[in-house]
Amino acid sequence: MLVLNATFEPINVCTVRRAAVLLLKEKAEVIEGGTSELRSELTSMVRPLVIRLLAFVKLPRDRHRRKITRRAVFARDDWTCQYCGTRTGLTVDHVIPRSKGGSSDWSNIVACCAPCNRRKGDRLPKQANMHPASVPGPPSPNVFIQVASPRIPVAWQRWLPDLRTSTAIPDAA
Repeated sequence: MLVLNATFEPINVCTVRRAAVLLLKEKAEVIEGGTSELRSELTSMVRPLVIRLLAFVKLPRDRHRRKITRRAVFARDDWTCQYCGTRTGLTVDHVIPRSKGGSSDWSNIVACCAPCNRRKGDRLPKQANMHPASVPGPPSPNVFIQVASPRIPVAWQRWLPDLRTSTAIPDAA
């Protein structure tokens, strides 16, 4: 379930169980619900798809500077090789090789297919005549939501405007 802050900013993804606990403790409200219900012996509630916290949670400003992972790099680059555009056999590539002084940060790492990675090898982009399709940089905070839930339900798209629709799936009932 997608969790929104009191200001309707997406902040997290949680399990259905956690969402139900927040709702029962009246710490959150359902913004968008599914077509099925959650039932117990004494009560039932709509299955939440998107919930909003009732109290504002202050988040660190640099929360998007999280640890670099392969999945986060792939999600930031829309699961596409930044050199040829293919979507299969992805690896990560240091645009400026580490042996040439390149760093291991968001501004120097891109998604790259294995053949392009081998072709570029230990050369600079100019030497290999291979330049990334987009300039690498820190991802938007929503990328980490996509990493937590690679298949984004349609109900979430309204709250995650900068994610591409290629990862959307119909709402689960």
